[in-house]
Amino acid sequence: MSLNMDLISSKENPLFKELRLLQATGSKGQKARVASGCALLEGIHLVQTWVGAPALKTLFTSEVGMRNGEIAQAVYAHLEICPETRIYQLDSALWDLLSELVNAPHIAGLLELPKSSLQSAQSIATLAGDVVILDRIQDAGNVGAILRTAAAAGFTQIIALSGCAHLWSTKVLRAGMGAHRLLDLYEGWSSQQVLSAVTAPLLAATADAQQDLFAMKNELMHPVAWVMGSEGQGVSEEFLAQAKGVSIPIDPRVESLNVATAAAVCLFETVRVRRS
Repeated sequence: MSLNMDLISSKENPLFKELRLLQATGSKGQKARVASGCALLEGIHLVQTWVGAPALKTLFTSEVGMRNGEIAQAVYAHLEICPETRIYQLDSALWDLLSELVNAPHIAGLLELPKSSLQSAQSIATLAGDVVILDRIQDAGNVGAILRTAAAAGFTQIIALSGCAHLWSTKVLRAGMGAHRLLDLYEGWSSQQVLSAVTAPLLAATADAQQDLFAMKNELMHPVAWVMGSEGQGVSEEFLAQAKGVSIPIDPRVESLNVATAAAVCLFETVRVRRS
């Protein structure tokens, strides 16, 4: 199969400028992603995750990239299933401007965001079944790790409150390692919107709760909504007032667990209980 690639050789190219905006951190990047309805997939692993998905509308590579067998295979495999995909060849010098990765592989993709990520909370009356709620977790690595854990545990509905690291940011995508494709992601919600829409009982992971995680067989057999709080402040008072606090037994000489670690323990204990 021969490739029909458009060349991008200048950092002033409008499409290249759009890619840089999608990479921006904070509200600037989030506004760009919402406005365009797209996120940037950076690197071979993320592109491979979406090979064959119609949402992966555009691919970016270079002459150097196409000499890499793994990259070439991903590009051709995707085109075989989605022949309408646009392919752009970036000048090799532009990759250092585009990617934060050291010796970045010359492959990236422009992905259309799924409907759930663009829906407003007001448009969703109820959200039934298991849910993971991220309450102002700001570290992108923690957020991505929780998404990866949730996907592995079969918790597919994720709500990120305002104040969380943005779910489709470059760093969260990288930390999620492809988990995004398996999840229904909602973000920018308020605590009140969560309390109105989520039907499962709320369980708040908090260090000082009396309820022991490992003594909750009956509760965990049914749908639950796990609330994971911010790194510094923990779960908000609004959720604590409505949720059952749950603690993970740890050595008393250790103050607390990292939130991504706590999420992994809670979610997989839920899985264990249901399997047994």
